[in-house]
Amino acid sequence: MNTAAIRTLKSRVTQEEAIRTLSSTGFSSFYWRIRSGPLRKIAQAYVPFWLYRVRYELGSATQTRLFALDAVDGSLDLFEFPSVPGGHEIVSLDSRNQIAPALTDQRAEGLLREKALRVIFQQGFFKLRQTGLEIVREPGELYLPYWLGFYGRKGLLHCRVMDAVRRRIEGAKASTFFEQWLAA
Repeated sequence: MNTAAIRTLKSRVTQEEAIRTLSSTGFSSFYWRIRSGPLRKIAQAYVPFWLYRVRYELGSATQTRLFALDAVDGSLDLFEFPSVPGGHEIVSLDSRNQIAPALTDQRAEGLLREKALRVIFQQGFFKLRQTGLEIVREPGELYLPYWLGFYGRKGLLHCRVMDAVRRRIEGAKASTFFEQWLAA
């Protein structure tokens, strides 16, 4: 695991809030405890994302949106930002819990094109003049923080994921993503 300094968005969830959320008494947490065992430990992990400006025609207007795609395998949900994060939103830190980028530029652009089209179609499929997207990658990478909750009993461990920026529990796709990283 690499321990070089990374640029990351500030976490909007403290460790105490993550523990409280991951061990809450709600139905979802109850299901996790029944299925996987009690919450044993939590840790913060950082995933690299690449920022892209996506320009397209919607109706008679040109739209520009800023999306972030995970640079590991492109499987996590897209992030969207109003502008490139900077200043007080970014911190530099050292962490062993950072995942290395693994996508090629070509594969990343293909995945981003598919995901961005899905987002745009939800906005108004019939207003889209053409499916051509102009995609430009912003320089550098930005790491996004996640809280990982480890549940288990009898030597079996399962990971539940909390997005530390959006303040929400992620689904099975994110759990699988982190479990595969931890197993490698």
